[in-house]
Amino acid sequence: MSPRHLAELVLLAALWGASFLFMRVAAPELGPFPLAALRVGIASLVLLPVLAARGGFGALRGRLGVMLVVGFLNSALPFFLFSYAALSLSAGLSAILNATSPLWGGLVAHYWLRDRLTPSRVAGLVIGFGGVAFLVWGRASLAPGGGGLAVAAVLLATLSYGLAASYSKLKLGGVPALASSAGSLAASTLLLAPAAAFTWPAGPVSARAIWAVLLFAVFCTAFAYILYFRLIAAVGPARAIAVTFLIPAFAILWGGLFLGEELTGRMVVGALIVVAGTALATGVVRLPAPRGPGPAPAR
Repeated sequence: MSPRHLAELVLLAALWGASFLFMRVAAPELGPFPLAALRVGIASLVLLPVLAARGGFGALRGRLGVMLVVGFLNSALPFFLFSYAALSLSAGLSAILNATSPLWGGLVAHYWLRDRLTPSRVAGLVIGFGGVAFLVWGRASLAPGGGGLAVAAVLLATLSYGLAASYSKLKLGGVPALASSAGSLAASTLLLAPAAAFTWPAGPVSARAIWAVLLFAVFCTAFAYILYFRLIAAVGPARAIAVTFLIPAFAILWGGLFLGEELTGRMVVGALIVVAGTALATGVVRLPAPRGPGPAPAR
């Protein structure tokens, strides 16, 4: 990976890590549905003109139903769930749990697409979900306002990402990434708009929350999508997925700098376990192959 592509990877991780900060700032004032709707709505307004300038609308013709399903699984549902979780979970913990997305992706692909699970990937799944269990131990209460519901929301969101990846592989093969992203974001805007209108905040929203939403949508969603697809095209998906390992570090950094969030030893250990499991599950790191029997001794 060239220094330029490495810099882009770090920038992408910084942007996606900041998204958890912006959710923590805006979610209490706007609520989960309005925040998620504004995120996808503004991002689609940024991406659709770029798609139009490149003449890419033809790739979406006849795919409204597919776009609605992808928009629901990849944006509408997980963005709402992450916004809900931001009401009670720190930015760092949400980002660490978000790192389980590739684990769910591998599990869903195995059962849905019949992708083979190698010993390394099985070990990664076990280690990764073990890290999640370590992190959330003691937060298991699902009482309203408790951390358990927020943790469940994040894990459901990452499962939704896994379902979206397999569905997209089946239904959107050959569709340019920019077209599928802009189309799915626009579709998710349509899906979220009614709930957002119904739950729109009655009181005024602070300038701080408005700026958080704008930065969140433009930089952490629209621009980050474009940057991610550039990386996939330049270095391939296997290397681009390495961004997953850097996001929690940036989310913890931004949360500590701007929100005064505490970094606990439990979070550090849990993050290391989850990242190790993800590295194995995605093939970035592999277990050593068993050594076969050596050559027969000379007689």
